[in-house]
Amino acid sequence: MTDETAPGPLRAATLADVAREAGVSPAAVSKVIRGAYGVSDAMRERVGAAIERLDYRPRTAARAMRGTTTTLGITVPQLGNEFFTAVVRGAVSALDGTGFDVILAPSEFASSLQALESLLDRQVAGIVAIAPPADTARLDRLARHAPLVQLGGHEYSEHFDTVAGDDRAGAQLVLDHLLGLGHRRIAHLTHAYAAEDGSRIDPHSQRLSTYAAAMRGAGLDPLVAQSGASEESAYRAALELLDREAPPTAIFAANDTLALGVLRAVAERGLTAADVSVAGYDDIDIARHPLLDLTTVDQRGEEMGGVAATMLLERLGGRTVSRRFRSEPALMVRGSTRRVREP
Repeated sequence: MTDETAPGPLRAATLADVAREAGVSPAAVSKVIRGAYGVSDAMRERVGAAIERLDYRPRTAARAMRGTTTTLGITVPQLGNEFFTAVVRGAVSALDGTGFDVILAPSEFASSLQALESLLDRQVAGIVAIAPPADTARLDRLARHAPLVQLGGHEYSEHFDTVAGDDRAGAQLVLDHLLGLGHRRIAHLTHAYAAEDGSRIDPHSQRLSTYAAAMRGAGLDPLVAQSGASEESAYRAALELLDREAPPTAIFAANDTLALGVLRAVAERGLTAADVSVAGYDDIDIARHPLLDLTTVDQRGEEMGGVAATMLLERLGGRTVSRRFRSEPALMVRGSTRRVREP
């Protein structure tokens, strides 16, 4: 039986309601909400009090139609990757108190370019594109519609800004460390696309080419294993490495998510860091856990996210000359890498 006396949903307050409550015109309320020039402190307090009493929320869609959104978009290519979480955390922190909020666009189940197009369709004020495909021409086109920062890429454009780590230097730190520990059978576990296309200049491809050059420079043969982006995929690939007739004594994973899969495989085979050294890349929070104690490269993800968000604010403030920021890597040596065991 329907209860006809049950209250229905409360009607959301409108801008006109706020104007009546504050005793001002709707135009005055709009100026306060937009932070427009020429609004007195008294007017701002009056309208602000009315907004609080009525629990008024400006309609984002309506602002978008007027081209006045205060939302920035961030594409996230892999939700389970803690490094990307750190990047988002840094961006949100940098935007605190600026009046801008953030919308995330996961792109692991669709192409990154589709995610970018979707954000533009929502009329966001600017975009941080994390690890997008290396398609400078298409990024140039998208950047003509809204300020765009490419995070993790190494392309250069006059139309968008770039934030990246020095992936070659970071990978060289890992190889110098492992070679210095006496390892000669060093494998590199990377994403399949990096191993299959040598023309790419994305982070994983640069780490791979640096690894290969360092191995050849030491008179050694590179051993490259491929996996997907997930920890599970890395785990299966690592098992294959460990089951070889002459297994590697060290495995350099292209990021910490892959390194977690490698550590799982090492433990499942009853091995320890004394048998197989494992190094990763990114220095995600869990890498510091004493049960993992993962040697890895810190490229300061939170700082990179904060710089990217700040670049967008600068663009919205009128900057037109493109900028590039490169984060310097640091090797964090922990217990997952040991000196090679003598035969």
